[in-house]
Amino acid sequence: MPPVVWQPGEALVRVHRVAICGSDWHAFEGHQANYTYPRIIGHELSCEVLEVPDNSRGIRPGDRCAVEPHLTCGVCRPCLLHRPNCCESMSVLGVHVDGGMRGLMNVPVERLYKSERLSFDQLALVEFLTIGAHAVARSGLAAGEDVLIVGAGPIGLSVLQFALTAGASARIIEKAEFRRQFAGRFGVEVLPEYDGRPASVVFDCTGDEEAITASFNRVGPAGRLVLVGQFLGFIPFDHTPFIRRELTIIASRNSHHQFPRVIGMIERGEINLDQWITCRMPLAEVPEVFAELASHKNYIKAVFEVQDSDV
Repeated sequence: MPPVVWQPGEALVRVHRVAICGSDWHAFEGHQANYTYPRIIGHELSCEVLEVPDNSRGIRPGDRCAVEPHLTCGVCRPCLLHRPNCCESMSVLGVHVDGGMRGLMNVPVERLYKSERLSFDQLALVEFLTIGAHAVARSGLAAGEDVLIVGAGPIGLSVLQFALTAGASARIIEKAEFRRQFAGRFGVEVLPEYDGRPASVVFDCTGDEEAITASFNRVGPAGRLVLVGQFLGFIPFDHTPFIRRELTIIASRNSHHQFPRVIGMIERGEINLDQWITCRMPLAEVPEVFAELASHKNYIKAVFEVQDSDV
């Protein structure tokens, strides 16, 4: 394992939990173009601060923190437009640079978000929830709008969480029975396939070519299609119906300024994470079982325990 080399503005942290993202499975299987190799994966993290320089964020040794994994330059056009999630030279922990599936690492202080109330388990789930929060914010979703979410994986479920928070009426499509059952806990319509009713806002959270292409025909007139899942390739669609319905396509990438909001919602009990972790194990067992986990994926969130304390 490479040594931990300190840089100015960084805190030394002990990683406690690593939640696994679908992109991690794809990287392991060798068909995730965003990753560079070799790579220590892990970008959905919770940690304990061990050492930290003086800072204006109130981060101190002993703090429990969630980690925002997006490292941005601060000087490119998107950064200057206050859209750092579109940074032209972004690096992501666990994707372009080594991530958290190890005991110790350095993290820029400005990427740490502390909580005195949340557990390490809860803090490790903050990052993926911010993806859904950002996607719903990007959509401009208003109370009372009809929403269709395609895919009830973790990202689709996070979109569902924030669509309901916005006051929308939501349906969600999911092929897998296990995920349909979990989505049913939100009290919404859960469909095994499209029911023929267009929606004013459709979120694709699959990253699947067939599903994305089909979603163009699931958006009602003057509606929006929000692409949250990522597909590596070209997506064809029928141009004339797209124009006639005057649809809007919105891309949603990573998240922006959602960590404080999501942490606050969890602390206030507005988001209940008690049953989201459906697979967990110590980090020492990961090399033996990771391939099997990647092939089955019959869980919502898998969490690896780098440290076994959750106090």
